[in-house]
Amino acid sequence: MSKSDRERRGQSGAGVWTIVAAAGEGNRFGGAKQFSRLGNRCVIDWTVQRAARWSEGVVVVLPEARAVGADAWQLSDPDGDCAGQVVAVAGGVLRSDSVRRGLSRVPDDAEIVLVHDGARPLATDGVFERVIQAVRAGADAAIPVIDLTDTIRWRGGGTADRRKLAAVQTPQAFRAGALRAAHAAGADATDDATLVEAAGATVVTVDGDSRNLKITEPHDLVTAEALLESCSGSGHTGESHG
Repeated sequence: MSKSDRERRGQSGAGVWTIVAAAGEGNRFGGAKQFSRLGNRCVIDWTVQRAARWSEGVVVVLPEARAVGADAWQLSDPDGDCAGQVVAVAGGVLRSDSVRRGLSRVPDDAEIVLVHDGARPLATDGVFERVIQAVRAGADAAIPVIDLTDTIRWRGGGTADRRKLAAVQTPQAFRAGALRAAHAAGADATDDATLVEAAGATVVTVDGDSRNLKITEPHDLVTAEALLESCSGSGHTGESHG
């Protein structure tokens, strides 16, 4: 990695903390997918490493049994480009409970908080940078989205206009105060932007990346392996600006 890349990440990551939500049991996957092997390490290791490059600190929210005694995350960092503190906490029953527990470990002086799925190990630098910069530019929240390619049909009949729809990814970036306020009521949602928007905050979209897949089914791990090998073969390991 070039010196300019390190400096750019350092500037963008100033005042940024990331919560990695990884407390799920992986029912559709058939086990805790975040601990499956991907290349030479676990899925969650890839996710945390990439988040750490853009953050002053990372809070990893794990299943309770995994978090016991895990005061510090033992992160494998062969590239030597992770900075800041990485800590682990036990998650809650619902996803939003887990995010709130993660928020409790984020310092009060954090300016921006990212929330990232533990099962998205291939998020590119470009996605991290775009959501962070959108919040720095004035948005309360920024979420990465990609276009839908399949035809979407309502179960009750009729076809949706996919030009008006998009698939939402993570990391999602938030002004820290907006995220804390949205979670103060203790409500639950499948993603944090929904809570923030319901609280009256502004949510903007930025370009996501089709490579930023969420590992949900076993075959997704095969796809992730292929993408990882492709990046390694081209001399990149998720450092794309796209």
